[in-house]
Amino acid sequence: MGLARTVRRRFLGILVVLFSLTVTLPVLAIAAYRYLPVPATPLMVIRAVEDGAWPARDWVAIEDVPREVLGAIVAAEDNNFCSHHGVDWGAVRDAYEEWEAGGRLRGASTVSMQVARNLFLWDGGGAVRKVLEVYVTAMVEALLPKRRILEIYLNVAEWGPGVFGIEAAAQHHFGVPAAQLTPQQAAALVAILPAPRAWSPTQPSER
Repeated sequence: MGLARTVRRRFLGILVVLFSLTVTLPVLAIAAYRYLPVPATPLMVIRAVEDGAWPARDWVAIEDVPREVLGAIVAAEDNNFCSHHGVDWGAVRDAYEEWEAGGRLRGASTVSMQVARNLFLWDGGGAVRKVLEVYVTAMVEALLPKRRILEIYLNVAEWGPGVFGIEAAAQHHFGVPAAQLTPQQAAALVAILPAPRAWSPTQPSER
């Protein structure tokens, strides 16, 4: 009995430690990312292993990104970005009603949710990941201003095979820095975000 009780206590202790790390580490990292560039994301590491090379990426300040690019991203990815608190429940409801009526089940992830997922989580579905995503999204919204959330999104989003961030995307696809993107180029880049490794902004007929 004594041994069983000891094992049980140690097991519970390990669970408490793991839970504490799961809760606190993202908070500490998000607080740091308010001021520091994000060095890497889980997806970048995965792509580096898959492709055998570290992804091309250069951090760019949001002030150096044309307003047309920012507007195109918000309009396409998260039209209520400035008003919601991380989860756009109206978009979730609309997506569910569309699916219930026989339509295609579409995602309702906000920019904030995508930032949370890119920073700490893994691709794919599952109830556990969704719960963690909502929790981390709440922390992102609580600790970061909207402007910083959008800036992080611009710099961690995947824009092609081995291409992460708007600066690398502009250089890779159009041979110009992000600051020189035209409205047409910005729209083309935003259009490939749902499938950046399969679609090309310079060859839209491939989509």
